Amino acid sequence: MDNTIKRDTYLQKLIEKKENGLIKVVTGIRRCGKSFLLFTLYKDYLIQSGIKEENIIAIALDDDKDLKYRNPDELSKYIRSRITNDDMYYILVDEVQYAISKEELKNPENIRLYNVLNGLMRLRNVDIYVTGSNSKMLTKDVLTAFRGRGDEVKVYPISFREYYNHVGGDKSEVYEEYALFGGMPLVYVQKSDAAKINYLRGLFAETYFKDIIERYDIELPEVLENLTDDLCSSVGSLTNSTKLADTLTSVKRMPVSSNTVSKYINHLTESFLFSEAKRYDVKGKKYFEYPLKYYCTDIGLRNARLNFRQQEETHIMENIIYNELLVRDYSVDVGVIEICERKDGKRTRKQCEIDFVVNFGSKKYYIQSALNVSDSDKLETEIRPFKHTNDFFKKILITKTSMKPWTDEDGILHLGLYEFLLNENSLEL
Repeated sequence: MDNTIKRDTYLQKLIEKKENGLIKVVTGIRRCGKSFLLFTLYKDYLIQSGIKEENIIAIALDDDKDLKYRNPDELSKYIRSRITNDDMYYILVDEVQYAISKEELKNPENIRLYNVLNGLMRLRNVDIYVTGSNSKMLTKDVLTAFRGRGDEVKVYPISFREYYNHVGGDKSEVYEEYALFGGMPLVYVQKSDAAKINYLRGLFAETYFKDIIERYDIELPEVLENLTDDLCSSVGSLTNSTKLADTLTSVKRMPVSSNTVSKYINHLTESFLFSEAKRYDVKGKKYFEYPLKYYCTDIGLRNARLNFRQQEETHIMENIIYNELLVRDYSVDVGVIEICERKDGKRTRKQCEIDFVVNFGSKKYYIQSALNVSDSDKLETEIRPFKHTNDFFKKILITKTSMKPWTDEDGILHLGLYEFLLNENSLEL
């Protein structure tokens, strides 16, 4: 069997953006497959479509052989020397954060690399693709830095659908493996479970923490590590920087301010290790500033960070659903519903939560994630917030079953987990 797990969704996005006059910015956590997508899958596509190999200029800035091209002026000089005629040239630059200094990062408008790339675009016969693993450099500033020429493609770790389409077999067994080891591509190259575990653990120490500590001059690396543990442990739970700082100070004897914790959380999210989900007042149509929820970009990394000790199925399933929604390009918030009821002659107010408020253009969905709804009380608890939204947007309950989709008398769609994950159009059923 071919060991290559297909990334057709991302490849198609690049194909659709080919020669569109914009700089394609491929973003995502390190080791999620960006380089393979660009340097192997997309490069192979270009060659198969008739592009000469000498017209594809590929530079990997995290490779020692391309070290000198971390200097933007050397990079520009090299690329221009390779463009020898009026044919279209395809420029692929990997991990561009290596060409951005710490000093430049403090004032993004003066980043030399952006000027180099903008200058190359004036040649008219270039199509530029870059990858990067830091959102502060590539997404927040991309529109201004590239003067409206930036076009982002977000790449995530392998989804359950991509993995299952590769291995096949019993859905529940494949899911259990995926829920344990996640979707970092090189995990599935490892020959044993022990090797997979060691690989995932090593990513934090040798790649992620090292990058963050060096890039941001982290003064308290042990706080960064413990904060990461706390975020991994509390996926799907409401939290804020003050609460996390108090835990580090009182429980782990690491005195730290909420400002430092907030700053470190930003570094972790900017490096794509975690995603932040804001709370949204469904009736009031406004966002709450805090508390927030954080989800791990890859569930295998989360499990490895916790030494595979905390295997709460409910939180893991919720995290996997959240990640799948992001893969489908949905905007995802945590919903808050205030329910007013009269009981024993007294009027009460209670805030209930909808796991995910999902938006895509003019479409909106409310989603609850539940491991099971084995009794009527549990079912009522899950669907109760749906009945108080006072709108007609689609409401979906996802449970860990293999059942076929069905809609109840209240118009709520009941989806099995595997149906949701494997059918990219499942929300439209």
